[in-house]
Amino acid sequence: MHSLTVLVAAASVDAASDLLSDAHDALSVSIEDADAGSAAEQPVFDEPGVGDGARWQRARLTALFSDESAATAGAAGLAAHPAGADAQIESIAPVDDRDWVRLTQSQFGPTEIEPGFWIVPTWSAVPPEASRVIRLDPGMAFGTGTHPTTRMCLRWIARSAAARPTPWRRVLDYGCGSGVLAIATARFGAAAIDAVDIDPAALEATRANAIANDVTLRAGATDGIDGIDGRYALVVANILATPLKLLAPLLCSRLEAGGELVLSGILAKQADELRASYAPWLSLRVAAEQEGWILMTGVLAA
Repeated sequence: MHSLTVLVAAASVDAASDLLSDAHDALSVSIEDADAGSAAEQPVFDEPGVGDGARWQRARLTALFSDESAATAGAAGLAAHPAGADAQIESIAPVDDRDWVRLTQSQFGPTEIEPGFWIVPTWSAVPPEASRVIRLDPGMAFGTGTHPTTRMCLRWIARSAAARPTPWRRVLDYGCGSGVLAIATARFGAAAIDAVDIDPAALEATRANAIANDVTLRAGATDGIDGIDGRYALVVANILATPLKLLAPLLCSRLEAGGELVLSGILAKQADELRASYAPWLSLRVAAEQEGWILMTGVLAA
């Protein structure tokens, strides 16, 4: 893993961050005040009601990439884009994958999704009030249960399962990450579950977490599971808006008549784009919103 660190004007940081995430596949992007600790430090980046004089002037943007070539391509792409017109590349440097992941994990503890339903990291004790638990070690995959996109999916699974007369017969978790969503559907009675991802680390984490939770599922590459061409009662994909738009034909083709589609990893401002992409097959609606992220759902007509 390699990091790309860039200085940009605060006014350009959203566009630069989106470019690195969406067009150059950054694994994560963090933003901080580039003048922190100096006389030029400002307390606010972008809060409504605060005057421009109190806002950051420059931001330090750090993006993580799978390897040095990807980080270099991201830097080149930013430099060639209007969003990077004022950017200053500070560094491209290696990052120890395992140390970075474990350091990040140490910040997370048990998370209550719904009353009694908890996601509990393997390094934490199970709270006494937890009656339905997923023990989770994301390894090097996305999905600790704490991000708003994951929590909205988990909450939707819990509430929808409670409202259904019977459990989902067959479930597809597309872009499974740590496997937390696939395992959650099993916790709520799903009969057969397929989990797919393009990242081998995600598949490794999903299989390990399934075993740790005594859950039976099939995990494999997006084109590597026999029977993936079948139809599912539930398809869930917590990725990002751009790949979700491209995947619209594929994901809808996996739904059985009356099947439910759940999409997350979408910013509220991207809702109309997603609706338009999926309109030939089904109607999407915003089912939940948290911290600027939305959950969209739809049902394939019978």
